[in-house]
Amino acid sequence: MSEPVHARSALRLRLLLSAVFVPLFLAGTVFFGVWAADTGSGDSPGRGTLVVIAVVCGALALLATADLLVVIRRLSSERGTGAP
Repeated sequence: MSEPVHARSALRLRLLLSAVFVPLFLAGTVFFGVWAADTGSGDSPGRGTLVVIAVVCGALALLATADLLVVIRRLSSERGTGAP
């Protein structure tokens, strides 16, 4: 068994990635949502495809936001300034 007992992740890298991808995925959600709303019946890609992409971007934005909050909490608890 070569795994460490208390494995640690690169919190600063996760912080950076989450901080970059939250606004990116939010912008994607808005962009694809507006594009889907403006799509006609014969347009390609279709409205359904664009809605699916907007929903996926929204879900990824929520996931990145949750990770950002977890990372901030862990970093603050490492410094001893946050709640346990």
